[in-house]
Amino acid sequence: MRYIVVDLNISKKQYLLHYKGYIDNVQAYSLDGRKVRFPAKILQPMLLHDGIVGRFRIAFDNQGRFQSIERVQR
Repeated sequence: MRYIVVDLNISKKQYLLHYKGYIDNVQAYSLDGRKVRFPAKILQPMLLHDGIVGRFRIAFDNQGRFQSIERVQR
């Protein structure tokens, strides 16, 4: 399994655009400088009252399919 680590600061209002169908993907830079894009829906479990804030480790398989996400730092 492989993973990327990203820092995110997405307000609750911004993330709710996903529910309205305006946003399908999130684009960010990993800590090692790679530009990455992933489905916004994987962030749903990470949504708190102030949005999605922190450092996250996103694991994926060798075919690039999402496996898991975890918050590693707030």
